[in-house]
Amino acid sequence: MRTPQEHHFTTHDGTALFYRFWPAENGSTDRALVLFHRGHEHSGRVAHLVDELNLPEFAMAAWDARGHGRSPGPRGDSPSLATSVKDVDTFVKHVASAHGIPLANIAVVAQSVGAVLVAAWAHDYAPRVRCLVLASPAFEVKLYVPFARPGLRLMRKLRGNFTVNSYVKAKFLTHDPERIASYERDPLITRPIASHILLSLYETAERVVADAQAITLPTQLLISGADWVVHRAPQERFFARLGAPIKERHVLPGFYHDTLGEKERHLALDKARGFILRMAAQAPAAVSLLEAHRSGATRAEQLALERPLPALAPKAIGYALLRASMATLGRLSNGIRLGLETGFDSGSTLDYVYRNRAQGRFGLGRLFDRNYLDSIGWRGIRVRKTHIEQLIARAMEALHAAGRPIHVLDIAAGHGRYVLEALGHCSVKPDSILLRDYSERNVREGSALIRDMRLEAIARFERGDAFDAASLAAITPRPTLAIISGLYELFPDNELVGRSLAGLARAVATGGYLLYTGQPWHPQLELIARTLTSHRGGAWVMRRRTQAEMDQLVEAAGFRKLDQLIDEWGIFSVCLAERV
Repeated sequence: MRTPQEHHFTTHDGTALFYRFWPAENGSTDRALVLFHRGHEHSGRVAHLVDELNLPEFAMAAWDARGHGRSPGPRGDSPSLATSVKDVDTFVKHVASAHGIPLANIAVVAQSVGAVLVAAWAHDYAPRVRCLVLASPAFEVKLYVPFARPGLRLMRKLRGNFTVNSYVKAKFLTHDPERIASYERDPLITRPIASHILLSLYETAERVVADAQAITLPTQLLISGADWVVHRAPQERFFARLGAPIKERHVLPGFYHDTLGEKERHLALDKARGFILRMAAQAPAAVSLLEAHRSGATRAEQLALERPLPALAPKAIGYALLRASMATLGRLSNGIRLGLETGFDSGSTLDYVYRNRAQGRFGLGRLFDRNYLDSIGWRGIRVRKTHIEQLIARAMEALHAAGRPIHVLDIAAGHGRYVLEALGHCSVKPDSILLRDYSERNVREGSALIRDMRLEAIARFERGDAFDAASLAAITPRPTLAIISGLYELFPDNELVGRSLAGLARAVATGGYLLYTGQPWHPQLELIARTLTSHRGGAWVMRRRTQAEMDQLVEAAGFRKLDQLIDEWGIFSVCLAERV
């Protein structure tokens, strides 16, 4: 049996999480397997897989998720499920960097709640690992109490966060008497789970299953045929929608939920081993998404949103009533009125959303405005602003540490408030700031903001076309930090985006940084398309770009992605890349 090394790694928020690492038997650092345990458990519960998978040439690593095993935090809790998904991203990157293993040669095996975290990571972060093996992903936990989910939501609203203890007995997880006994006496088993994590698990799983086409990594799905803990139907929907050109599904009759710890688990492990070895023996699977604006799931989604609904369809009537109410009573809200006048995707609207101060005529107008500003899309936009600030600070500190000048460029800044405030919060100060926008109103408002913030000495605002590659390439001084926020999401054509990125690639010096945003998911796409108007006139219809598609466009232009942040709903991503 291989003996594990015990380590800690510092995750994205500074927390030190525990993990075990098993070097390959031949000492090779060429390939690795990263294991993710079930909910309630820890790395010791998957340690048996290191030998039972019979992959001696693979190094292996397994963590204790935060709030589990020997990792810190309240038991069964995390600041959010999205925090735990970001932990997955940080851990896999740590295994690659700390142990000298190419990221593209890492395979991931995950079970139950761990499999949901990994599926969400694959969807939201588009990692370039070799393949995924997902065993009995907990896309929908069986809650045998009627109306359990609405009840949990109501209790959490009334009581705040609280924990729920696992009702599952070990004998319903596996037929293996040794696994049952070890589970019952294991002092590191974490029986409680925080209510907000349980509820978020459902919500995240529903999103990932609905948009599984965005996952293109080779994936094997192992389904337990007699699972008492999770429902099978969402697993089947996930597999049917999965966008991976290489995918396998295996149903294991009679297996309980602990798929990889069942009495006859060699049946599952043989499937996993074969898949991992086949994927390791061939070049990393690559699905080009550069033409996704011409065909594919998001293009079909866009076309469906552009088609008018039948006039008498209930949905069409509902949207018509909503448009009418916004055009009349809605004008009492300053935010809705501004959106109607300038477009709900305009720089003026975004500046208003960033300020987040409900205003309107009479008390009713302010009430409408608060409800408008608290919509999930605008909440996500404000989280995006915070994430932009964090990555701007990181890039500027790196440039300062390298002794390089800091010349900041934003090619479509709107009013520029978000970038000027972000720069103002940094301990490192830029040498120059150039803000550009195509709208004369935005240039005028942004220039006034520069004067109000007394930044005329280093900042200027000019009119410019973000899709004019030659104009971007000619910018002086050459930017060392270029920013594109909220722009490409409004334009479905990848050729247009590619042209813009090509101009930026010529402008940004090698070793400089690019900060870019994406919108891989939005729960209100149809509501927006049927009721809101764009600054360009007409309905505001968007084509989503999966994170993999957005990353490929940036990479094709000559940038290498370094890091990513995303909100807890998976709507808006912010990424930092380096010019290579």
